Amino acid sequence: MRMLLSNYAWYELLGPLTLAAAVMLSFWYVRTIIKSPHYHTTKTQTSYFFTAVALFYLAQGSPFDIIAEDYLVSALILQLSIMAFIVVPFFILSLPKAYLNIFFWRHKRARVAAFMFKHPWPLAIIFNGLITVYLIPSVFNVVSGNVLLQFIYEVAIVLFAFLTWWVIIQPSDEVAEHSYFMRVAYVFFTTLFLMPIGIFLLVLQDPVYTTYTGVAGELIPALTAVYDQQAAGGLLKFVQITCYSIALFHLLKKWGLQEEENEGKVDEDTRVVQGVVIKLNDRNRRKSRKKR
Repeated sequence: MRMLLSNYAWYELLGPLTLAAAVMLSFWYVRTIIKSPHYHTTKTQTSYFFTAVALFYLAQGSPFDIIAEDYLVSALILQLSIMAFIVVPFFILSLPKAYLNIFFWRHKRARVAAFMFKHPWPLAIIFNGLITVYLIPSVFNVVSGNVLLQFIYEVAIVLFAFLTWWVIIQPSDEVAEHSYFMRVAYVFFTTLFLMPIGIFLLVLQDPVYTTYTGVAGELIPALTAVYDQQAAGGLLKFVQITCYSIALFHLLKKWGLQEEENEGKVDEDTRVVQGVVIKLNDRNRRKSRKKR
């Protein structure tokens, strides 16, 4: 591996552009979020952000990026999985709710985002569809053969990953407010959407990604082109299922706590008559107010 990497210049190994982007993101977060008197940032949120930045650089700027681009399709899929299923949700979790509320309240362009978040299922279909189509061999060989096209495609995947994770995490109620039931169902079905392409890669017995077929075994001799493809499918499903399982656990936990807090509560639209819970309609509600 060392001999192979020695053929690359230092700037290719270190990824200065990615490093600069990571530094600029860190500077923005410290100056805009942490040092601002308007927002309260917890240690957990700070750790989420810097973990996301560190993973972003390691995946996109370190020598691992060269391995992903030139040697192993499994490394490329792991790189994409880290960005879409770990970096994106960590970044969302790092943002204080007060900052998000102010952002969406002041910027009129955020209304477009609000419209999208209120219709979450197309976002999940597009996000998973982009990954599935990307891994179809005929599409993958065309996209990976063009640097600009691959960059645009991967940016689109990360963008829709952001929108999909936003629906799951729901860090701000200013944009959309979905029930825990809907979000749990959302996680469940988005987990299933990538199942076909993952199984396809695991059972495939012929090398189909021509970009990596010619260099198969150069980095790891025992890792043939077929094994590399199977590893790609396994890594994709492992990262996806692990991250979604954690999200599902937290959603169910918060849902349970919410149900415990609401147990026994009666709002203005509810009356209890001899132990029977009655929901008032608009007409009964007006009559109740007149009696008062």
